[in-house]
Amino acid sequence: MAIFLVGIALSGVSGALAFFLPALATAASISGQPVTIPSPSAVAALASPTPPSSAGGPFTVLLLGSDDDEKFDPNHVLTQSMILVRVDPAARQVTMLSIPRDLWVPLSVGGTAKIDGAYSYGGPAAAIATVEQNFGVHIDDYIWVGLKGLIKLIDALGGVDVVATNPVLDDYYPQDINSNNPYGYERVAVLSGPQHLDGTTALQYVRSRHGDLEGDFGRSQRQQQVLLAIRAKASQMTIADIPDLAAAFNGELKTSMSIARVRELLPLAGQIKPESIRQIVMLSPYTSLGTIDQQSVVLGNWNLILPLVRQYFP
Repeated sequence: MAIFLVGIALSGVSGALAFFLPALATAASISGQPVTIPSPSAVAALASPTPPSSAGGPFTVLLLGSDDDEKFDPNHVLTQSMILVRVDPAARQVTMLSIPRDLWVPLSVGGTAKIDGAYSYGGPAAAIATVEQNFGVHIDDYIWVGLKGLIKLIDALGGVDVVATNPVLDDYYPQDINSNNPYGYERVAVLSGPQHLDGTTALQYVRSRHGDLEGDFGRSQRQQQVLLAIRAKASQMTIADIPDLAAAFNGELKTSMSIARVRELLPLAGQIKPESIRQIVMLSPYTSLGTIDQQSVVLGNWNLILPLVRQYFP
């Protein structure tokens, strides 16, 4: 599950590091990738999407993180992490909304399944269209990152600091990074309290699915926590760090953002304060657990979800 959640709130580089610095740092090879949103499927949308963003106005990005180890066809990976991010330059405010990976929804490519399958079936276009039709939002760009990208990024930053509010103890954590057996398991632990995490340990912290009393929702909270820790650490970077950061994302980052789009964000980067970053995880009563086709799934209470989305993603 790599959380590129780096994307939304970096600051630094003489006080003005781009929000989406990784996209800027690797722009020559990965930015501006075209995305064609497919026509709506026979499955009716649950809400009318918001209109596209105007120049200089608020915009929304879909952050995607995938397990892209050797267990999967690199062109057909699940998105273990999906986070909607709305940036409002005028208000200098950021909103993050974590979408449960097991949320049961109509897919833009047809049929109904867990939302993490949308990217696997149709790449970023299908993921974007599926989120748009179910949540009633317009998505301006996407950023995707793989497993090793997160590890290399955090190591390039010298690690990140978090206060773990609950311990992670997982006897069945996938041992699939730099391993001859991508189906192996290992025991991992991150104790409660202040922790300095290197890249590998940070990945374990945000990826572990076992032993958390809040299940996948607890993992969503950990992902957002590490995102903010990355933001804090990135504020210490300088322009000299950009080459190492670019190397960290070699082959592990894809984005539709253009170089010009990223450069437009430079003046905004240092103006977003931590207290202006809103974090939303859709716990009960917005969602509930269920079983469909012998699968454990997350069921959405759309009567509550859609008003929440309209409030924070107008």
